[in-house]
Amino acid sequence: MPKFCANLTLMFNEVPFLDRFRAAREAGFKGVEYLFPYGYPKSQLLDRLRENGLAQVLHNMPAGDWDKGERGLGCLPGRVGEFQASVGAAIAYATALGCTQVNCLAGIAPAGVDRDSAQQTFIDNLRFAAPRFKAAGIKLLIEAINTRDIPGFFLNTTRQAVGIIEAVGSDNVFVQYDIYHMQIMEGDLAPTIEANLARIPHMQLADTPGRHEPGTGEINYPFLFDFIDRLGYGGWIGCEYRPKTSTLEGLGWIRPYLPKP
Repeated sequence: MPKFCANLTLMFNEVPFLDRFRAAREAGFKGVEYLFPYGYPKSQLLDRLRENGLAQVLHNMPAGDWDKGERGLGCLPGRVGEFQASVGAAIAYATALGCTQVNCLAGIAPAGVDRDSAQQTFIDNLRFAAPRFKAAGIKLLIEAINTRDIPGFFLNTTRQAVGIIEAVGSDNVFVQYDIYHMQIMEGDLAPTIEANLARIPHMQLADTPGRHEPGTGEINYPFLFDFIDRLGYGGWIGCEYRPKTSTLEGLGWIRPYLPKP
């Protein structure tokens, strides 16, 4: 049966961020993910995880100035030094929080930079990062994101992600497969997951249109969950959606899949 973790960036946003750990535990989740841990002391986040018996499943590498629209450093030729410094910060937080996988956001290719240069920068950055994460016991992930939500984002399809991973040539770069983004960009969800299962240690979900919880849109999630289960997928699935009403009101879909108290 698939195991689900709560995305604290989007879920339980009725309460302050540090209180969302308890809210996730009370709703029945055993793991959490969120965009970035860097705005909080490691010890403070670790206390919230321990107090609530939660696993830190995933967080992202530093992604530049998020508030100004930056969405990652991976493909930015002029920010290589900043990217390399961010590797150390991501490893330090992941190690402290017991998080064994970190996502590297490719970013939005800067104006005037051709795709070949952006891609080579991304490949080179991943070649720098992958062995350092491996030495720390952490998987390095990359995620394809749809161009409707983030226009100009460099990495957009599973095939492109797999091609970049092959070019990097490391056994420590994997695909973070976001069902919502890939329904928009390529569809064909079940066959794509099956074909790339060995490269996918983490998935995320939301329904489309609207990016709300499963059951609010076009994706046949009961079929997909059963299919993923039959494949023997052993990773987490992050619930990275915007609740249509409140988080608790929108959790009816997940009740059959959560561990029994």
